[in-house]
Amino acid sequence: MKIGERLRRLRLQRNLTQEEMADRCELTKGFISQVERDLASPSIATLTDMLQCLGSDLKTFFSEAEENESVTFDPADMFEKTDEESLRGSILWLVPSAQKNRMEPILMSIGPGGESQEFPPHEGEEFGYVLQGTILLYCGDRKFRVRSGGSFCLHPTAPHHVENPGKREAKLLWISTPPSF
Repeated sequence: MKIGERLRRLRLQRNLTQEEMADRCELTKGFISQVERDLASPSIATLTDMLQCLGSDLKTFFSEAEENESVTFDPADMFEKTDEESLRGSILWLVPSAQKNRMEPILMSIGPGGESQEFPPHEGEEFGYVLQGTILLYCGDRKFRVRSGGSFCLHPTAPHHVENPGKREAKLLWISTPPSF
């Protein structure tokens, strides 16, 4: 949770400038600015004072944060892990903190000759949609070719992974439930 962004929205809802809020809280305008940009973290006592000046309290502030969780995400919110060895590409987590959700969508880029790690059998389902290139889906001793525009859905009862047999990058939207990446 970005406390600074929430504080800024609350301050603007009250039509206060940073300077007016700083005066009310007996803080500096610079400190208010740093907190709102998440460059500084207020102590609990200071946060309590700031919220009181904004007509709120800790319980309300944090309970509203849970109710108002984002449903849209910008590229800056996403996390990307590069794997130059086996995958020869990257995994982009499309929903921040998706591990706490029941599903986890990722965008997997697989370089020529690259392959994902092997996933063990598990409860749940996995769905994939090939955006670019061709992949081979291995599920136990079975192998499936999935081209661009194709998809797969599996209940992973056997070890499984994907690989890119082509000479150009493959891109795959992969959604698993429960989260496994």
